[in-house]
Amino acid sequence: MNIDLASAVLWVFPLLVAVVFHEWAHGYVAYRCGDDTAERLGRLTINPLAHIDPIGTVLMPGLLFLSGAPFLFGYAKPVPISWQNLRNPVRDMVYVAAAGPAMNLLLAVVSAILLGVLARSTGVDPFGWQAADPGTFAVAGPIAAMAWRSVLVNVVLAVFNLLPIPPLDGGRVAVGLLPDSLAYPLARLEPFGFTLVFVLLLSGLLGAVLSPIVRTLIGLLSALM
Repeated sequence: MNIDLASAVLWVFPLLVAVVFHEWAHGYVAYRCGDDTAERLGRLTINPLAHIDPIGTVLMPGLLFLSGAPFLFGYAKPVPISWQNLRNPVRDMVYVAAAGPAMNLLLAVVSAILLGVLARSTGVDPFGWQAADPGTFAVAGPIAAMAWRSVLVNVVLAVFNLLPIPPLDGGRVAVGLLPDSLAYPLARLEPFGFTLVFVLLLSGLLGAVLSPIVRTLIGLLSALM
């Protein structure tokens, strides 16, 4: 099997930035809301070494790349949050949970803007495949290619994490916003959440739900490119 290292780098860097900043955002919002657990444990940092998970940051993206998947997906080690330290635990946990997907959407917007700037200033096309000046493409092309992949990775991460299934961020947001009669039963699903996600993935329902949302968001972001 031939491994295209250049293509791997173009995917790995945006993915690493996406998952590291996702977890940093959780820790930063928790810190601002009164919980310094992440800071005390050295996790309130954008140093990738503090967040790398052997499975989610290395094995899963590696297998997806080797299998020829159209995009990479992964996750970092969750930042530790002590909810009892938050000034308003129910409200603040909603903020903390929402911070990760919000950061990914922000990164997607920034990446789309960067892609648009490169397209207008250097002639590189919106997907980083060619440029009017081959010399310009040597620099702008790889940056544009990573920016496009960053849009894809961050949109997928944001949409996936906003699924209302605990322990995903969307599930924790839902638990904090729903009335107790609905929040408690949903919270009790947390030990089985990833199993449920895996079943939805195998059944094809997960892709059927996420794909239209991902396409819509990328379509909106294309206005910035």
